[in-house]
Amino acid sequence: MTSFSKIEHYEKEYADTHHDTALNVTEGVADQPIVNPYFVRKRRRSFTTDEYVDGILRGDITILSQAITLIESNKPEHYDQAQQIIEKCLPHAGRSVRIGITGVPGAGKSTFIEAVGNMVVSLHHRLAVLAIDPSSERSGGSILGDKTRMESISSNPDIFIRPSPSAGSLGGVARKTRETIVLCEAAGFDVIFIETVGVGQSETAVHSMVDMFMLLQISGAGDELQGIKRGIMEMADMMVITKADGENRQKAELARTQFQSALHLFPMPESGWRPKVYTCSAVAQTGLEEVWKGVEEFLDHTHANGYFQANRNRQNKYWMYESINDALKESFYRDPAVAAHIADVERRVLDARLSSFVAAKELLDIYFEDKKEGN
Repeated sequence: MTSFSKIEHYEKEYADTHHDTALNVTEGVADQPIVNPYFVRKRRRSFTTDEYVDGILRGDITILSQAITLIESNKPEHYDQAQQIIEKCLPHAGRSVRIGITGVPGAGKSTFIEAVGNMVVSLHHRLAVLAIDPSSERSGGSILGDKTRMESISSNPDIFIRPSPSAGSLGGVARKTRETIVLCEAAGFDVIFIETVGVGQSETAVHSMVDMFMLLQISGAGDELQGIKRGIMEMADMMVITKADGENRQKAELARTQFQSALHLFPMPESGWRPKVYTCSAVAQTGLEEVWKGVEEFLDHTHANGYFQANRNRQNKYWMYESINDALKESFYRDPAVAAHIADVERRVLDARLSSFVAAKELLDIYFEDKKEGN
């Protein structure tokens, strides 16, 4: 075959296989599964209540984390086991200092906790940080990024960081946070930091579960004395002006003087302790020792005059009633008779055929009647 005939042969063969078109797409491989078909998910071992308690008392971080997950779960079976774990851990709890930390957005709460955390551990304490992350109102999701922000302490075995989603509760602080405190104390953590979302209603809930309330503030952000609610300032046992370094140091000192003057205008707190204002820089590592010394002075003062224990007793009573309220609310919405009627009652309210108050009474009557019949 001549070279010319060879070319004709190959051209004909190409045309036959490609159907006389230059726009040809080679068939690819079939769609592959996104997940490896040979991957087998290992089911997390479920522990008995006694195994959970033994692990927590040994200071096993993995078991502690799983127990906290039970507390945060909405499943009834998880709730029952979590309550049993808490009850058995309770005699081993209570031997810690609980400090609530809040502040305006951008005050550097996570950076401050990271810096103070390293110092607290150097003083032979064990620190648990319960960081409440705001949940999205739209998707319900949370970033839970505190372990990323607190990189230098997240791998320290003497520091336990637990970011938790607020999940739409009052600023992210509720009964579950208090129960988590009990487990952390039983695991041997003697300093508990509760970092709140920011300035808002959640601070009232935090104040009801801590021994000391610390407020972080920044300078140079406008009129400092108008930059925060008076109610939050009245709850504070200590104020800290953060980022007091470089060119901002002079502004921080001025803000400290202004806040200290403002705090003297408030009535003397029940603790008998006049709150003090400190300045510090987590980046420059300045002022941190003075802040922690102020914490120790406050604790010594409240232990000496009996306020520390009286405050804890009052908090225990408060959370007893909060637990009753939560249990009643849960029981109401899970009641079969209520579930069968609530949609109809809601529709009549929306159609303006029934007032909200009458509707609530109607549903409560259904609930109590159902309970009377033993359902």
